[in-house]
Amino acid sequence: MTTTVNGLDELRAKAGQDLGYSGWIDVPQERIDAFADATDDHQWIHVDAERAAVGPFGGTIAHGYLTLSLLIPLWTDILDVQGTRMSVNYGLNRVRFPAPVPSGAKIRLAASLAEVTDVPGDGVQVLVDFTVECDRTDKPVCVAQGVYRIYA
Repeated sequence: MTTTVNGLDELRAKAGQDLGYSGWIDVPQERIDAFADATDDHQWIHVDAERAAVGPFGGTIAHGYLTLSLLIPLWTDILDVQGTRMSVNYGLNRVRFPAPVPSGAKIRLAASLAEVTDVPGDGVQVLVDFTVECDRTDKPVCVAQGVYRIYA
């Protein structure tokens, strides 16, 4: 369920709050292969189904950076900030991939708004704690802290 805030004051008021979950996104082999092509990362654990079947994960897995890149659509499914002029991805803190995403799995995002602080230029810096969950594992598949700058 998407939370919508209007302006920086409403965003500041959400600081420290759990924002809930995104919907689920499919991670089929076709998406993994396309990411491999886009990044020139064709490691066998991602794209060679026959070899990966007898490998450490029992099949192909998504690239960690593919999982990380899916934060964009997952995050926008959770929070919609209206009434501002610009939002930029400022970076990431503490990125880890505790478990792999098997080909064909589904993932979703849990997010909480860790901190909102003012920055020059009539803006705020937002720290968001992300946990990406997978429908095939009990462990998270990615934990990270996103850093965004949003300007009024």
